[in-house]
Amino acid sequence: MGQTFTGLLKSVRARAGQGGGTARPAPTAALRLCGDYLAGLATGGPVDDAPRTRLVAAIGGLTRACGTDGDDLFDVLLLTGRRALEAGGEAETRLALGIAVEATELRPRSKGAWRLRGGALDALGRRDEAVESYERHLTLQQNPRSADDIARRIATLKDLRACLDEAAGLLPGEDGPRLRTLHNAPAGQARTDFAEAVRRRTAAAGGMHDPEVRRLAALYAAHRRLLDRDRLADPLLGGAEPLGATALRRLVAGRSVCLVAGAPRIADEERAPGSPLGKLIDAYDLVVRCDSVPSAARRTDLHAVTLRGDTPWTGPAWDRPAGTRLVFGDSLSHWRRSLRARLVAGAQDHIGDASLRHPLDDPALLGEGERWPRAGTAFTVLRLLDFLDAADRLDLIGFGLPGQLQPRERAWVTARATHEDETEMRTALR
Repeated sequence: MGQTFTGLLKSVRARAGQGGGTARPAPTAALRLCGDYLAGLATGGPVDDAPRTRLVAAIGGLTRACGTDGDDLFDVLLLTGRRALEAGGEAETRLALGIAVEATELRPRSKGAWRLRGGALDALGRRDEAVESYERHLTLQQNPRSADDIARRIATLKDLRACLDEAAGLLPGEDGPRLRTLHNAPAGQARTDFAEAVRRRTAAAGGMHDPEVRRLAALYAAHRRLLDRDRLADPLLGGAEPLGATALRRLVAGRSVCLVAGAPRIADEERAPGSPLGKLIDAYDLVVRCDSVPSAARRTDLHAVTLRGDTPWTGPAWDRPAGTRLVFGDSLSHWRRSLRARLVAGAQDHIGDASLRHPLDDPALLGEGERWPRAGTAFTVLRLLDFLDAADRLDLIGFGLPGQLQPRERAWVTARATHEDETEMRTALR
């Protein structure tokens, strides 16, 4: 590497002690951390792996840069932090965090410094702090599209938190609060402790027949996948972010939601000037519509459609703006082809992922044995939202009209309705 550990260590500590002697002070805390790291490395024998070799070289470059101007020095400081993070060991990751902390103190508006800090905290399992640092990075970005990977990572970390929070509510005694603490634990500990909690709950219930146990197992599987593999952007999804059950629950949590029937009469009436129906619908936080949305419909926040078998979609193009689009379908291959063929770039921000493809037939999701063959789209999305049990208010508008629900679906709604208003054509489920 061109320098012995002893020579480099002396140089680093000398720079740390004298503060660099330049117009802008050297990052003395980072230099001290580098010196401590090198001292520990020297006791462990030769460095024979490429990542740590690059890190040692970067530390040497940082030491030399202490005699240059501030901009060059700061760039080399960030490079050293990135090399430490790339090396991957615990000592190296803690070094990366120490460098990032000093970098954000030296330049609080540095995008690279906050990204490095978030990455180091993330790698150490300090996920809540990582989200804060990543979000600071995003606020400094002038071009948000250049930080799509950070936005996806934030979403992943929030999904991990949501999985644990929901799972904790399904666990008795101390297991629930203990499970929540795993969000800021190392990944290996989180995997092991979550799995043990699931095993204890399953044994106490006498097997997987309990819907809560099946839901707990599904949450464990989702959490494990998110720990092992970050969200991936699909370039064929029209720029939309995939959205699973946990993220959908977070989307509707605490909000008033209405599911509006697709009858032309409803659309015409809500569009009329001064329409009471239009004012009623506008008052909801989230407006849900299904299948072919009438052109007169004023607003759609969530759009759901159903694919039948391998039959190509024959309805209107999915080009009407909707914040979230859910596509239900039986055949996975046909579902994927349809998404990639029919999604219009910019028409939606989120698209339901494969876990939401057929929720009524997935006992791991809804946790019930009852099947609903060929259920209508409206009933499918209604059952899904009801199961998530997160909306502050969930109402149906216009579903009392003929043909909007199948008889069996209508019976399900009637059995659970808390209020019906024929004047407003509104049925309240909660």
